[in-house]
Amino acid sequence: MIDRCDNPWRGQGLAIDAPWPHADARAVARLLALCPAHAPTPLRDCPALATRAGVAKLHVKDERGRMGLGSFKALGAAHAIARQAAAAVQGDRWDRALTDRSYVTASAGNHGLSVAAAARLFGARAIIYLAETVPQAFAARLEAKGAKVMREGATYEDSMAAAERAARAQGWTLLSDSSWPGYTELPLLVMEGYLQLADEAADQIDAPPSHILLQAGVGGMAAAVAALARARWGDAPQIIVVEPAAAPALIDSIRAGHLVDSTGPVSNMGRLDCKTASMIALKGLSRDADLFVTISDDEAATGAAILADHGLATTPSGGAGLSALLAGLDLGRRARVLAILSEGREDG
Repeated sequence: MIDRCDNPWRGQGLAIDAPWPHADARAVARLLALCPAHAPTPLRDCPALATRAGVAKLHVKDERGRMGLGSFKALGAAHAIARQAAAAVQGDRWDRALTDRSYVTASAGNHGLSVAAAARLFGARAIIYLAETVPQAFAARLEAKGAKVMREGATYEDSMAAAERAARAQGWTLLSDSSWPGYTELPLLVMEGYLQLADEAADQIDAPPSHILLQAGVGGMAAAVAALARARWGDAPQIIVVEPAAAPALIDSIRAGHLVDSTGPVSNMGRLDCKTASMIALKGLSRDADLFVTISDDEAATGAAILADHGLATTPSGGAGLSALLAGLDLGRRARVLAILSEGREDG
């Protein structure tokens, strides 16, 4: 384990000019009920992996099959776009609800797929900016969903800056999974979509967990799950946020007591390699999380290999929370752990 920080803001949260994350999944569930591709993802009981990790129980919420898109991100941008489609639809013509709308975003991976798939479903256009480091195979997947792919810059932050400029110049709707001053409304809807996976897990698990492991990039999924967990289970579970050592955006901000930009090299946890946290996510996690830790790229790669051996093939990003546990995060022999397997393995 590279670094750890107990959260001194637990219970009150940092004073950040942003909304709190939502904690009620009912509106998300109502929209998803209209989607033929929607089905709950499984919560897997993993006794052999629990033994290896030195804990009593290990439950893994497996998001690899979510809506055919391969990750939890299918719930986020798709939810935000569906909310706008519901406000605009005429009669039952959902496929034409947003024909006058163009959505633009930057993506390090699965967020772009969610934007592309939802835009096509409701008749909108999707323009996705990728950094030069994103594999061409992923760009091809986006194009297969009908998105226009643009390359800009060496990092996710570069591609996001390009997406912002394009949105202003073209009058497009910027749909980011992060938030910053003056830009919170749509990211809050994106995060609200992630409540669905937390709500499912809370219904599927046989008893409240003692610990919840949540990997984070900008922090949207972690903050949403943490908010719902507190609403369902109160203060009992210890919530642990896991970041790459190369992108310690949340842990640095928690230590500083305000939002700061982090620095570091490119990480093999590409989906989590975000140097600035979402304001909404930081505000929520500063209230709801107990502990922040970082793991190295080597620990993430080793963890992903162990997970594959246990039938849970994923990427270093997708298994980062579990990798922290496997790397020696000591939760005690009696721990009952809930973790998220957030994406499937990359092929090609």
